Amino acid sequence: MPQLDANNLTFEYETFGDADAPPVLFIMGLGAQMTTWPIELCHRVADQGYQVIRFDNRDVGLSSYLDHLGDPDMMEIFGAAMAGDSFDAPYDLADMARDTVGVLDALGHDTAHIVGASMGGMIAQRLVIDHPHRARSLTSIFSMPRFIPGDDEVLAALMGDAPETRDERIAAGLEAARLFSGGGFPFDDDEVRARAAEGIDRAWHPEGQVRQTAAIIADGDRTEGLQSLDLPAVVIHGTGDRLVIPQGGQETADAIPGAELVWIEGMGHEFPEPTWPTIVNAMTTLFAQADAS
Repeated sequence: MPQLDANNLTFEYETFGDADAPPVLFIMGLGAQMTTWPIELCHRVADQGYQVIRFDNRDVGLSSYLDHLGDPDMMEIFGAAMAGDSFDAPYDLADMARDTVGVLDALGHDTAHIVGASMGGMIAQRLVIDHPHRARSLTSIFSMPRFIPGDDEVLAALMGDAPETRDERIAAGLEAARLFSGGGFPFDDDEVRARAAEGIDRAWHPEGQVRQTAAIIADGDRTEGLQSLDLPAVVIHGTGDRLVIPQGGQETADAIPGAELVWIEGMGHEFPEPTWPTIVNAMTTLFAQADAS
């Protein structure tokens, strides 16, 4: 896949659809590679007349790693989060939002429809707050405007020690996906295991996830910034999400003036195939509304 340089870093990216179509930028979440966006979902949006762009964030996948910045202490990070205290992070979501703007610049796009999932939704929120002139619309998927603790069991799995062998990593990926599932859709162990293996074989960099976690906590509360937005927005959230609990979606929608809130019954922190028509329709309806205004 191609690479580009932005914000003094290198980013792996991929595009779908007509290069002259309105651009849609997909931003993925914590420790997750761009391939976490289902390729069929990317094609479905592109087939509606858009150019879809997905990319690896800094510190994940095949983009630049920032190991020279060191490893933050996770106990300190979560202690600060629970106490509402600030701390020094290697970088924050504002830096990652600038990365995203740099990706648009490198690809020659002045504006784009901004779509983010999980931490990617937080980056998207920070982008539209700090760089409102670059966004045609905002789609925030299973995200939140501030740190809201999720289910203890899910958080423990996310923050546990990184497995060492390939087989252990695949098994951990399968277990995490099972915990992230909302239980409302079929869960295919073989498919999930294959997807986990594919991601692990593409890249494995758990150190980056620690720094990205610090970035989330360091960004603080975006609610006030979201309240000042003036752009079309939709918030999509699953009722069964145990990682970013439904309160996160509700607070995001409540903060953004005029935002539509789309609940998907039984969806967790995941993209089950039966949800794709709802997700694509919510996004493309928003895009058309924004492009017509």
